[in-house]
Amino acid sequence: MKIKTTAGCLLTGALICSPASAEQLWSTFSLTYLNGSEYEVGDDDRQVITVEHASAHSWGDNFFFLDRLKSDNGYTENYMELSPRLSLGNLTGRDLSFGPVKDLLLSGTWESGEGFDNYLAGIGISLDVPGFRYFNANLYHVNNENKDDDQQLTLTWGLPFELGSAEFLYDGFLDWSTSESDHAAEMNFTSQLKWNVGKLFDARAPVYVGVEYAHWNNKFGIDGVDERNPSFLLKWHF
Repeated sequence: MKIKTTAGCLLTGALICSPASAEQLWSTFSLTYLNGSEYEVGDDDRQVITVEHASAHSWGDNFFFLDRLKSDNGYTENYMELSPRLSLGNLTGRDLSFGPVKDLLLSGTWESGEGFDNYLAGIGISLDVPGFRYFNANLYHVNNENKDDDQQLTLTWGLPFELGSAEFLYDGFLDWSTSESDHAAEMNFTSQLKWNVGKLFDARAPVYVGVEYAHWNNKFGIDGVDERNPSFLLKWHF
């Protein structure tokens, strides 16, 4: 799994809204390679190629990723998410910031995998947390195709830091969803610790190496199936 940068003010940490326009503020595209050996549900050993695109606009933000997973046993599958958010500050033409809250947003996500499509809708907030490049929270109602509907809380964050001249980024997401009659409550805490090696050869955009760690309780809502999976990571931004 990759990091759900759940778009938005993810990379800039701010929304600049204009009610009369739909200006693109920034966008980024990246490719990620993961290699892990402690997956649950299916083959233990997998390689994952992820395509990601995130962008911010005067109307809000958008995030998309597509995973191509290949197991050592030859099995392959695809999984994608599309997550747009609409700024209520932009929609109403008002400054909705207060305290650590920078903006309120209408949030949605489309999850699509092998044999299912889930649709999430709810409310999001962008937070100003000292030291963090971004910190976001979304609360969703989830319309699941193959199991009972539930509710989900999603947190995303990015924390840049430096050690000497070396640049690092610790980012990730936490998904927590409620239990229902046919599945257990689920918690997926996945984060990446990455070193920008692109700085060594003056790359125009970050080139990261590092590790992703997935701490996933009741994976896919299956009671007692807990994943603890470290993966080697290589990520190239364009």
